[in-house]
Amino acid sequence: MNTQLWQLDATDLSQRIRTGQVSAREATEACLSRLHAVNPRLNAVVQFMDDEALKTADAADARQSAGEPLGPLQGVPVTIKVNVDQIGHPTDNGVVAFKDAIATEDNPVVASFRNAGAILIGRTNVPAFSMRAFSDNALHGRTLNPRDPTISAGGSSGGAGSAVASGIGPIGHGNDIAGSVRIPAMFNGIVGLRVSLGRVASFNPSLKAARPLAAQLMSVQGPLTRTVRDARLALQVMAAPDPRDTRWVAAPMRGAPLPRRVALVPANPGGTIHPAQAEAVRTAGRHLAAAGYIVEEVEPPSMTEAIDDFFTILSTDVLAALAPQMHQHGDENAKKSMSLWLDLMPPSDIGALLGAYARRDWYLYQWLIFMQTHPLVVLPTMGGLAPEHDLDITRDGQIDMMNRMRVAQLSPMLGLPALAVPVGHHGNLRPSVQIMGPRLREDLCLDAGEVIEAAEGIILPI
Repeated sequence: MNTQLWQLDATDLSQRIRTGQVSAREATEACLSRLHAVNPRLNAVVQFMDDEALKTADAADARQSAGEPLGPLQGVPVTIKVNVDQIGHPTDNGVVAFKDAIATEDNPVVASFRNAGAILIGRTNVPAFSMRAFSDNALHGRTLNPRDPTISAGGSSGGAGSAVASGIGPIGHGNDIAGSVRIPAMFNGIVGLRVSLGRVASFNPSLKAARPLAAQLMSVQGPLTRTVRDARLALQVMAAPDPRDTRWVAAPMRGAPLPRRVALVPANPGGTIHPAQAEAVRTAGRHLAAAGYIVEEVEPPSMTEAIDDFFTILSTDVLAALAPQMHQHGDENAKKSMSLWLDLMPPSDIGALLGAYARRDWYLYQWLIFMQTHPLVVLPTMGGLAPEHDLDITRDGQIDMMNRMRVAQLSPMLGLPALAVPVGHHGNLRPSVQIMGPRLREDLCLDAGEVIEAAEGIILPI
């Protein structure tokens, strides 16, 4: 039985554990066995927790035998990204200088997984400082994509994407400020949910200084999974309250009914689009129309302008502030990538930055009006398909990456949820669409994602 448990999604696995068909230890052993079988080739998990995971699984089985209440992820193996605090493990963020930065307290999202009964089996790779679409660093090395080892596994949650796609665990924790959940989901051909601003409580207790305002407004936590129902289950767990989080809101998991009307955008606003990505959007539209949605090719307001202002904010308020640390502690490719980005998109003055922040609210206002009639917007997850490794360390390559990433920036700029789901095939790769919805209406994105998933088929481990 253990040889098959790692193939199950979290929803199925949790149900089998709760009904006593398998134990938490059996599920954990199966996923750890899978981890050690495939991780030497992939390097998705870079901090191992075998003994700790098995002890936690035994304790979970003991609580279940004693008749204690069970959490929604009872006994389900989960991976955590190395850029969030987890007690007893370094929050190294892919940086050699931080390899001994042992956390003494859990990030709320880690605590939420524990409280839900999940078994934390390992920590996944990122680029240095989690600031590239390529998960490679001097501390842990490069993560490979199980679909094609010559193609990036994505970033910054590339280790999580590779782990979920290969069956190491059914749920991978990720976070996203500029596509870092949705891009690895696309590259590895799985599901990734970027949540609304305020939906999931999260902060690193080890951080002793304020984050840049852009990180406060645009960085969120989210799951990578192989099924949409697992993304829904993981969201329920990750959205647990924490009174210390400055932006967490108590919002229901399902809101009031809204018109089943979808705006299709088979374009990368202000940039170029790969034909397979445009066709994926139209195919998703056909799936939704067949399920009764009203689907129209119509553009929401100010997309190109919003993306341009996002780049102004990212360069000025995040990358320029991070640059000194990157040049002191980052690996060579990470430093090249950041230098090229800042050369191509130089930081702006304070007036331009404040103007971009002011317009952010105006764009969101326009979109929320648009979403009164079109609650869902379906766009490509990226303008291009998954690239080969290190595209971003040459000037032309970085120009290409910045173009591909444009459409991924609408969700962080506006603080709206976006669910990435694969649609169609292009060789070994999966094109991908993202479904955006109104604030705190992840349920609408997930509902539409399940329709697309039903037409495309469930994703199985590679």
